Amino acid sequence: MERLQKVMAHAGVASRRKSESMILEGRVSVNGKKVTELGYKVGGNDSVEVDGIPIYQEQPVYFVFYKPRGVISAVSDDKDRKVVTDYFPRVSERIFPVGRLDYDTSGLLIMTNDGEFANILTHPKHEIEKTYVAKVKGTPRPEDLRAFKRGVVIDGRKTAPAKYKILSTDRIKGTSIIELIIHEGRNHQVKKMFEAVGLPVMKLKREKVGSLNLLGLVSGQYRELSKKEVSQLLVEAKEK
Repeated sequence: MERLQKVMAHAGVASRRKSESMILEGRVSVNGKKVTELGYKVGGNDSVEVDGIPIYQEQPVYFVFYKPRGVISAVSDDKDRKVVTDYFPRVSERIFPVGRLDYDTSGLLIMTNDGEFANILTHPKHEIEKTYVAKVKGTPRPEDLRAFKRGVVIDGRKTAPAKYKILSTDRIKGTSIIELIIHEGRNHQVKKMFEAVGLPVMKLKREKVGSLNLLGLVSGQYRELSKKEVSQLLVEAKEK
């Protein structure tokens, strides 16, 4: 048995706090009876409805997925393009991606059916680190990249300070490989940050989210997270 607001959050209805507000507003019923008590507990066989619409209780599942390039970070696409859930045909739970990676960006994507977990990892106040490796056009000068530590202006707003490391340079081809660690999740942020310092991104991969990495996976593969890994991500998301 679990508290009603926790079940709602896991089902992706809303955050736990918003779910509590919905209960107090009288918008939730269990087995046909309106519930306004925050301590109310439900089991797997109870029927829960929010605004008259049933929600589905599933055991939470968590996966780390190595997203290939050319795949949409969504559960469906109106243009019939390949989406991340196409790689999980044997998973019966209704999973979704935590955050997103651009269509042409590869790398680590967490998949789950736990709405509360996803909200914690993606909420701006939690600041979980995300590590990217970019192949860029150009050879960076030290003063260019130092701007990352101060924050660069993209879309009219300054980014939070970021960490970076030059992994390699190819002066003949005029390209470089650079690692960038950020904790924000703004639209196309990494590409725009590199563009802001004159280094257009040619290829981009997300290597890590917090302590979670892609070790043992190749593009298109996934594995289930252990309870320890899930707990560790939650700790890392909240410790800032």
